Amino acid sequence: MSILNVLIQTIGGLGLFILGMKMMTDGLQGSAGKRIKKIICAVSSNRIIGCLTGAGVTAIVQSSSATTVMMIGFVSAGLMTLQQAVSVILGANIGTTVTAQLIAFKLTKAALPAIAIGVAMKFFTQQKKYRYIGEVILGFGLLFFGMTVMKHGLTPIKNDPSFIEFFTKFDPSSAGGLVLCVFIGAVLTILVQSSSATIGLTMTLATQGLLTFPGAMALVLGENIGTTITAELATIGSANINAHRAARAHTTFNVIGVAFMLLIFPYFVGFIEFVAMHLGAGPVAEVVEGDRVNIARYIANGHTLFNVINAIIFLFFLPVLIKVAILLSPKEDEPEDIYRLPDFGTKFDDTPIAALAKARSEIVRMSKTAIGALKDTIQRIEDRDYKKLSKWKRIENHLDDMQREITSYLTRIYQSDVNESEAREICSLMRMTNNIERIGDSVEDIAQLTEKIIEDNLQFAQFARTDLKTISEKVIAFVDLVTLGIHQPIENFMKQAEEIGTMVNVMTEEMRQDHISRLRSGECGLDQGLVFIDLLSTFEKIGDYCFNIAQAVAGIK
Repeated sequence: MSILNVLIQTIGGLGLFILGMKMMTDGLQGSAGKRIKKIICAVSSNRIIGCLTGAGVTAIVQSSSATTVMMIGFVSAGLMTLQQAVSVILGANIGTTVTAQLIAFKLTKAALPAIAIGVAMKFFTQQKKYRYIGEVILGFGLLFFGMTVMKHGLTPIKNDPSFIEFFTKFDPSSAGGLVLCVFIGAVLTILVQSSSATIGLTMTLATQGLLTFPGAMALVLGENIGTTITAELATIGSANINAHRAARAHTTFNVIGVAFMLLIFPYFVGFIEFVAMHLGAGPVAEVVEGDRVNIARYIANGHTLFNVINAIIFLFFLPVLIKVAILLSPKEDEPEDIYRLPDFGTKFDDTPIAALAKARSEIVRMSKTAIGALKDTIQRIEDRDYKKLSKWKRIENHLDDMQREITSYLTRIYQSDVNESEAREICSLMRMTNNIERIGDSVEDIAQLTEKIIEDNLQFAQFARTDLKTISEKVIAFVDLVTLGIHQPIENFMKQAEEIGTMVNVMTEEMRQDHISRLRSGECGLDQGLVFIDLLSTFEKIGDYCFNIAQAVAGIK
């Protein structure tokens, strides 16, 4: 067989493997997305619980990169602290070893039946949950079929002298060879963006006898460094300092862990062989029909042991790891520019859970901008500072721009393959965004009425000023409540929202009737009275918009 055919089969098999991994991950996220979010959001400050959660979630989604990107999204959105995110990422490194353990089992005979079943379920069933299950089964089949293709592609060269000479360079017995193996493993993983794929390739090479077990383990250590690039890429363009710190902690954790293992590499390899033998893996060099039948199990066990040992060590030194990550990250954020538009990019497109967390954080920021504008504009009714009032137009335009960016991003996510719970969340987030923009429109109405008050020098009586202060404080409290509700769960949230919403409606109606009575009796001037009634109507509208947001937060509409 020509070198070209070898390359085509090997790269083609690797491509099938990566496609299978991607389909499995997407299917598992689609079918378990809601549960995954609940599990992650329930993570406490206990670092051990966080680590176990990360391992469990990654075992479910079959991708440490996906879990790590979720953590970057969550910490960026303010849904998790940096320590919580890092502890989950430590566990994700353990969870990803489940893939390697799965690959090490001889399941290649199940590949084609799995593909047949997966295609039937994915393309010929109506319910989404069965399509997701079909996607998982199809991905499983493609993964193992890719392994078979790679094996057949490499079989003809395992006795070729020129190829044997090439692979002897991957000899970790010398310092240069050891560093070369780690470097190649890291580069390959960076290129294919999947440590599971490069570990699968490493297992295939070792099974064909082209790599020694120490050489394969050195490549695996490099692959653990290469997998950190995904998290680093996810922080590009991010203005959130904790997102950078979480990614830097992931990189630091893996690089230091690999460096330590390289210092004791012969002992580490011996320890893996000792453990694998006692787990009944059989001799590492055993050959059956030209294949080293046990070496894949040794590689999988080595991959797991490295990450378990590494995670246990760094769990004890988690505060130190976070301090190092802070030192290696950009400096503290400068005061946030309220006119900064959302920069979503494409980094979370393949991870809807993280994408929606990012969108939610921008909606919270949009709501805080609206609150600031509302408070500032109401203050102008009191102090009548025309110069300070003039900035409302820029803020209102900015809220319109934010609505457009957030809605566009949510539409893009909705057009991807999302599950039913994610689709409902997208609809709720859109409703929140639209109602916050309407609050911005109401701020514009208040500002224009305030301009009239200042320009015409309208003077309100004491009872009118008291009413305006009372209703404005209640409306501001309502906006504060729904903003907090968007950001995090609140106990009895909907009950509180209903109480404040009812109170705003009752108060505005009573104030309106009282003022009409005063207009009839001549206690209040006509111009002031009409402006006062318009202000009450505007505050009532804001209360309605807040109630709409509360319903969206609670998932009622």
